[in-house]
Amino acid sequence: MAPPNPAPPTRQLMALGISQAVCFFVGALLGRWLGLALGWDAFGPEGYTGRAIAGIALIGLGGGGGVHLARSWYRRKYGAPPV
Repeated sequence: MAPPNPAPPTRQLMALGISQAVCFFVGALLGRWLGLALGWDAFGPEGYTGRAIAGIALIGLGGGGGVHLARSWYRRKYGAPPV
């Protein structure tokens, strides 16, 4: 059985956490703005219509894409992130 991998330094873990948080926020904002540009207001007054659900989906996709970009940046710079 192989020995467990040592934990990465705290500085690397902070870089991963902060980059994920920032990229999630920016990605969600971009998804929100794209939804508004398409007329899909996630927080519109009409409630949960198809357009609102599409706007919510864009916000989620933008946030998830941002986290994915942050993790790929971390992987290129430091190797595989901890699980």
